[in-house]
Amino acid sequence: MPPKQPLRRQSVSVGRGTRKRDEDSGTEVAEGADEWAQSKATVRPPDQLELTDAELKEEFTRILTANNPHAPQNIVRYSFKEGTYKLIGFVDQLAVHFSQVGNLIPKDSDEGRRQRYRDKLVTGSEESAKLVISEAEVVEEEDEPKEAEAGSQTDVPAAEAAEKVAEELMTPKQPKERKLTNKFNFSERASQTFNNPLRDRECQMEPPPRTNFSATANQSDDITKVTQAAKIVERMVNQNTYDDVAQDFKYYEDAADEYRDQEGTLLPLWKFQNDKAKRLAVTALCWNPKYNDLFAVGHGSYDFMKQSRGMLLLYSMKNPSFPEYIFSSESGIMCLDMHVDHPYLVVVGHYDGNVAIYNLKKPHSQPSFRSSAKSGKHTDPVWQVKWQKDDMDNNLNFFSVSSDGRIVSWTLVKSELVHTDVIKLKVEGSTTESLEGLQLHTVGCGTAFDFHKEIDYMFLVGTEEGKIYKCSKSYSSQFLDTYDAHNMAVDAVSWNPYHTKVFMSCSSDWTVKIWDHTIKTPMFIYDLNSAVGDVAWAPYSSTVFAAVTTNGKTHVFDLSINKYEAICNQPVVAKKKNKITHVQFNPIHPIIIVGDDRGHVTCLKLSPNLRKMPKEKKGQEVQKGPAVEIAKLDKLLNLVREVKTKI
Repeated sequence: MPPKQPLRRQSVSVGRGTRKRDEDSGTEVAEGADEWAQSKATVRPPDQLELTDAELKEEFTRILTANNPHAPQNIVRYSFKEGTYKLIGFVDQLAVHFSQVGNLIPKDSDEGRRQRYRDKLVTGSEESAKLVISEAEVVEEEDEPKEAEAGSQTDVPAAEAAEKVAEELMTPKQPKERKLTNKFNFSERASQTFNNPLRDRECQMEPPPRTNFSATANQSDDITKVTQAAKIVERMVNQNTYDDVAQDFKYYEDAADEYRDQEGTLLPLWKFQNDKAKRLAVTALCWNPKYNDLFAVGHGSYDFMKQSRGMLLLYSMKNPSFPEYIFSSESGIMCLDMHVDHPYLVVVGHYDGNVAIYNLKKPHSQPSFRSSAKSGKHTDPVWQVKWQKDDMDNNLNFFSVSSDGRIVSWTLVKSELVHTDVIKLKVEGSTTESLEGLQLHTVGCGTAFDFHKEIDYMFLVGTEEGKIYKCSKSYSSQFLDTYDAHNMAVDAVSWNPYHTKVFMSCSSDWTVKIWDHTIKTPMFIYDLNSAVGDVAWAPYSSTVFAAVTTNGKTHVFDLSINKYEAICNQPVVAKKKNKITHVQFNPIHPIIIVGDDRGHVTCLKLSPNLRKMPKEKKGQEVQKGPAVEIAKLDKLLNLVREVKTKI
């Protein structure tokens, strides 16, 4: 089909009139003038397309690009690594039309000066010869009238002059010294030039021959020789993998805190999880007292209808991908604690009422000590265990509390666990008489306890009925005091690490309460709109604590900044259905770990507003230490006491 061409109009003359003279006007008029104006016709080629006016007015636009139209656009290379052909994305679009290889010599170089000198010698000799000839001719013309008198004397001066000029030209001249530029003058002398882009030259070759090798290897004792090296290599690989998280953990500080007066944030760092504990809830968390990067996680289930197995995992922040130690148990682990003086000893409490001690120094996964029905195990789940100071005979011992109402002291004597019932919980005012006249007491179900930091014999016990009992190791038949704390089960009780009179409790009735153990009413009450699973005091301040709720949020309070509400309310789990169960502060670093009911443990960093320290005043040093923290909390408690006394 021929290309469309616009219609071209051509005009041709059909006839030409002859001139005649108008008789009336006496002027000449061309014959057929009217015919000239009316007889214009359009001539077009026989292959011309007939286009409409719209088609004639249509514009065709072409865009010029820098791409080479002859360059290929679908170059493929065979990848031996992936075993397939892959398309190459970059195609060189540069086309060189002319190139020439030449040698340039700088004028200031030695070779350049030598060449210029040789050129001057050649041109100078020719000019001197011409100069001698011209001067001789001038002399001859001037001395023509005196030829008879001078004779041959006119030729002598001309020859001498020519020789003198030739000697001057042949003598090499010393080159002038080049003036050095000022090296301290930083004026711009750059110019824009076109640089050819870099090119990659590739070639294909036949792949090296491959063979498949398979063999079997039997486990031997030699494998244990490389375990330490393998662990170091694994940590090195993880350090590179999680380098950005490690940088945030060490250096990142939320700059937006400067513009927030009384608010803070939590920065997610590492997430610890294991496939074997994927469907088990996190029932206990505890930092190692010696190694600040190591913590223990207990896995079990809070649903009594879905009880299966348990696991004890120990993670290190140096290796977030895999636990350092793994222990399995037939019954779910509900609580754990690590010994202060012997950080390799971990005591756990099981759902079936047993307690066990794991030794991290021993390679096998079985506990070193375990209770039994013969040794006096609990008949209900063990909700909390705590190591105590060694007894008079330097034997290790710990306490446990259970739903069966017993608080038991366990002592390691040789290779056995010996138990002693310290106190049996009972509900006050629930005494009934049986048919035989015996008095029956309703047993209280213990859920949590904590020992005083300075008074060894004093400890607090929380129960499912919502009461908190202040007990003594010396009295097994009565309580020192009773607090009507909550309307539902007490989930956690914790003494303040600085103030000896203050403790904190949380419950499933959505509240967190702060108490003075000398007063039976709480000092502060906080409603968090969801069941509170755990609370923990911060190790760096007497007024900072954290609480976690079953709606997936973590709440951080600082009573010295705001004594009415939390300064941080932040969801820390990926799914809304996940429930947070436990929280713990790191004793050194500004981070916390939280566990949920899906087996995940998340590490988060506290922003600067969540760990504010007293500001320095001009001319005064900032006082630090336990005395300052006690005074800070006492100041808040005195305000509350004054309000209560006025009421």
